[in-house]
Amino acid sequence: MSELRRDPIGGRWIIVDTDHPNRPQDYEYEPATWKTGSTCPFCYGNEALTPPEISSVRDPHTHANTPGWQVRTVPNKFPALQIEGLIDRRGVGIYDMSNGIGAHEVIIETPYHGKDIPELLDSEVENVISMYCQRALDLARDRRFKYLLIFKNYGPAAGASLEHPHTQLIALPMVPKNVKEEIDGARNYFEYRERCVFCDMLRQEIDDKERIISENKYFISFCPFVSRFPFEIWIMPKKHIACFCSTSPEEISALASILKDVVTRTKKLFTELNYNFIIHSIPVNLDTNPEGYHWHLEFMPKLTRVAGFEWGTGFYVVPTPPEIAAQVLREEKLSYSI
Repeated sequence: MSELRRDPIGGRWIIVDTDHPNRPQDYEYEPATWKTGSTCPFCYGNEALTPPEISSVRDPHTHANTPGWQVRTVPNKFPALQIEGLIDRRGVGIYDMSNGIGAHEVIIETPYHGKDIPELLDSEVENVISMYCQRALDLARDRRFKYLLIFKNYGPAAGASLEHPHTQLIALPMVPKNVKEEIDGARNYFEYRERCVFCDMLRQEIDDKERIISENKYFISFCPFVSRFPFEIWIMPKKHIACFCSTSPEEISALASILKDVVTRTKKLFTELNYNFIIHSIPVNLDTNPEGYHWHLEFMPKLTRVAGFEWGTGFYVVPTPPEIAAQVLREEKLSYSI
């Protein structure tokens, strides 16, 4: 018989197939295949094809918008939101609206077109994560913004329009509904038990052991008990910390190592994989900070599609129990250890 599992944070239910679980070879997923022939604006030497850079990690004595960079942040050429102007919140009958004010940036992770995270050095992944923090801290100074979303789409099926590895950062003038629900759930748990629900999850994962994939001094990666997708992985700091931007340089190094480990294991198991990852962090510029929140990174391989049942109910059907997914990922042999 399959299992129904309830998420203790937001109350979401999932259905886990424990009778006939899928093994990795059972997934017929869309491979990450790209259109070829066009000039890539993110490649080394093509700096003039992007909007002027905002920030970069580059060699000494090199100049903005020229070669010599390792990581480069530019405005999105086709932004979802514009940074200039006033929000101007207003009502139109029963509907609320405002101007599309925000920020939309692209963090180009490497000068090399074909190098995703598994092909980068740990120090290169550190540079990418350091840039995430730098840009988030800078945008948080703008009091108009209430939430900063850092996310990566890799592969066409995951929403990427360009092959060259990159991450996006969008600043919003309000806290999104999904984020608010997660924060409210964490606050309710804290008010009832006077403990952080995420810290409790970590303690249980450490006790159970069966869903942990890897860990180092500062972070643990695991397949959550209430996964929404097969082979979904969370990376969570062991220390209770609400804001991703508060990550120290030593912790950034450890995060780079475990993120590379997670992506490498998954892409070795599923070749030509499309995936997303999202950093869940506390909102910014609020009068009070939510209690009981704990930042984390959610990594989601694109192995199945969300269909009518999921849209209609909010339930997710998970063909591979997270216990099996974690075991398979742990057993992947890598050429390095974290």
